[in-house]
Amino acid sequence: MLVLNWPHLVYTLLRAFALSASSNPIPAVDQSTPLSVPIGGNSWVINPTAGTETITKAGLTNWSSPTATIDTYVRLEKTGSLNLLINLRAPDGRSRIKVTLLGQSKEIDVQGDSLRDYPLGQWTISQPGYVKITLHGVGKTGKTFAEVSNFGISGESVDERTAFARTNEGNFFYWGRRGPSVHLRYPIPEGVEAEWFYNEVTVPKGSDVIGSYYMANGFGEGYFGMQVNSATERRILFSVWSPFQTDDPKQIPDDQKIRLDRKGAAVVTNDFGNEGAGGQSFLRYNWQADQTYKFLLHGLPGTDGYTTYTAYFLAPDAAGWQLIASFKRPKTTTYLKSLYSFLENFTPETGHIQREVELSNQWVRSKEGQWRELTNVQFTGDNTAKKAYRMDYAGGLNPNQRFFLRNCGFFDNFTPLGSRFTRTAQNQAPSINFTTLP
Repeated sequence: MLVLNWPHLVYTLLRAFALSASSNPIPAVDQSTPLSVPIGGNSWVINPTAGTETITKAGLTNWSSPTATIDTYVRLEKTGSLNLLINLRAPDGRSRIKVTLLGQSKEIDVQGDSLRDYPLGQWTISQPGYVKITLHGVGKTGKTFAEVSNFGISGESVDERTAFARTNEGNFFYWGRRGPSVHLRYPIPEGVEAEWFYNEVTVPKGSDVIGSYYMANGFGEGYFGMQVNSATERRILFSVWSPFQTDDPKQIPDDQKIRLDRKGAAVVTNDFGNEGAGGQSFLRYNWQADQTYKFLLHGLPGTDGYTTYTAYFLAPDAAGWQLIASFKRPKTTTYLKSLYSFLENFTPETGHIQREVELSNQWVRSKEGQWRELTNVQFTGDNTAKKAYRMDYAGGLNPNQRFFLRNCGFFDNFTPLGSRFTRTAQNQAPSINFTTLP
């Protein structure tokens, strides 16, 4: 499965609406019964040895390295006491485990191949926000330290607003470990039929985390932005969904397939699936943090029932705009609509690392050739955010009059979903010679 199949704003929002419409409110917490915090949806292995330590839906397995630690995150909205227990087993020997929370550590001895609860004691929570629970392996007689299922939390600080991935219903252990996706929606001025959409993207130094997709130019039928795919590869990605509703591109009828019109040099094109399906293109390009990149999207309806979407990319050291790809979408006759940007993490293993993107100087150009500046945005989130399984999300306007998005990393100060922001107009339309575009 290619990581490029993950970007998903429209699909995610539709999925979020369906799930939220059928979900029950989080019930009140019974203080006499510990609340279970599953390892499978809320934990990460730090310094794993050759990939042996693994987080599965059932919890932590193959924990053998004394240098590996396991971090679990919970957000508490109340202050007061926090009682902690852990559910685990030592399948092949006896182990000593250390648990650290807020600088205070407790050690326990674990023996036996059946899962059982081990009380860890009480901590005091002095302020609302995220807390990190860290497991260390102190010693063992067997091959592994332990297999861990979950923590149990109770006390004055625990209530129905306590935030973590509570169950795997809807595959939320996976989504919870990926972290919340966040979006900025750009309202198009009334009466404008937008043929072009321009945006600029800057990733701050240190925010270019593996698994990140910084999506600049999203529209009702697709998305266009840049990714960090691995330690050695980065991409400029442009995709268009088929109007046929499926996650399997092989199921798309011929008359509803996305057609490639043309593509730029060194650009790879293929089909994609798993979160909707359609046509995809990407350019392997080693973009850099702290540099600003320009994205230009064209949407032109035809008379044949197809709309052509074309994506262009401009690096600061390039001589001119580079064509990424041009796709024709069937059963579609529209100019650009539902404009947005988003920030997501598509790799669960990096869902505990904070990332950020700045978005600036947004414009649309009407079919009549008039530029209109976009200075207003609305901040939204996916269902992981809506369900309050993860609350490490933020967006808005920074002091440089750039919009920004931030997610993951378990920071405390979040932006309420639905918040609106307005930047200062620059009143300087992009200087683009459309006759010379490739």
